[in-house]
This record gives sequence, C-alpha cells and structure tokens, in this order.
Amino acid sequence: MKHFKYFFILLFALIATQGFSQLDNNNGGNTKGKSIGTFEAPSKTITKPKTIGFGNNNGFKTASKEEQKKQKKKEDERKLKNKGIKNDAQVAKERFSKNFKKINGRYAVIDQNLGSFRSNGKFITVYCRDYQHPDNDRVTVYHNNVPVVYNIVLRQSYQSFKIPLEVGINTIDFKALNQGTSGPNTAGFKVYDDSGTLISSNQWELATGAKATIAISKTE
Repeated sequence: MKHFKYFFILLFALIATQGFSQLDNNNGGNTKGKSIGTFEAPSKTITKPKTIGFGNNNGFKTASKEEQKKQKKKEDERKLKNKGIKNDAQVAKERFSKNFKKINGRYAVIDQNLGSFRSNGKFITVYCRDYQHPDNDRVTVYHNNVPVVYNIVLRQSYQSFKIPLEVGINTIDFKALNQGTSGPNTAGFKVYDDSGTLISSNQWELATGAKATIAISKTE
C-alpha cells in the first residue's frame, strides 16, 4: 500500500509538471527554435488604365482633325507671308513683258538673239508657225542679209522652207513685217539639218521691224 502511495504522488508530480510546461508555452515562454510567421503588407490597389476610344474627344480621330487644323493654319500663314513676293520666273516674265510696253502706242523694237549652232550639212530646213492665235503675222526670212523667203504669213500649222548653207557663218534673220491684230509678232520655229537632226527649237515675240536671229557655223 505504501508503494502505491508513492507511485500516485510521483504520477501527480509528473502530470503537474507537464501542465505548467504547456501553460508557459501558451503564454509566450521560450520561443527559441520556433519559426516566426511572416508579415504581409496590405496589397496596393492598381487602377486599370483607361482605353482611348476612337469616337471620344481624346481619340485618334479627334487628334487627326486637330493636326489638320494646325497644318492648314501654318499654310495660310505661309501664303500670307509670301503674298506679293515674286519668284525668279515671274520677275523674268515681267521684265520681258516690260520690254514690249507700248511706246507712243507702239511696241519697242527689240531684236532677239536665238543662239548659235554648228552644221556641216548642205542645207537646213526651217519650220515655223504662229504659236498663239493666228492674226496674220507676216515675216521675211534673210540669209546673210539676203532675203530668201518673202512676206510669209504665219499660220497655225507649220510651214517649211530650205536654206542652203555656205562654209563659214550663216546668219538667218526672221524680220517681223507687222504685229497682226493682237500684239507682237509671235512665232514658233524648228530648224533641222539635211539629215533630219533637230538643230534648234525656239520662238519669238517681235515688234514691227524687229528681227529674231540664229547663226549656223559650217566648217566644210
């Protein structure tokens, strides 16, 4: 009996010790060797970007219209800035026209040099016509100051004639005999050698009495 008494006392002591150990663990006792839970930061709310619609005020369609307006404004400003400013072609044209202003009711008599060329052919063929509205413009053609075609009336279609070439310089003059009914004597012409090669293609605007001249050099 005595042995049983000691046995129960020992058992009670073991149970009590185990109980206190669990209580200490539950109250935060020794945490050595135990893992500590990770702390998670609160997640940040991400706002989904707004899509750009093609039909709203921020769409590509509106942006395109705005760009077109800007370009049009720049173009209008450029035109306004350049208004009244003439380019080289306009200046040259006005200078040429100025030379033909009427002096005492008549155009100034100004000869035109239409260039110098080379040809060893036996002859040249000249084609000429009134390149504007035909108004009975008339010319006489000279070869080295000798008339070879007399008082030809320029028509809308080409007329042709041949001129023999001499060794040396051959000067061909087209002298305006009148100015027709609408301004200066106007003609377009082409010159070919005896093989059919184009030597010159040009035009003239002449007052009555003025000449348009080309020179052709023949060496043999």
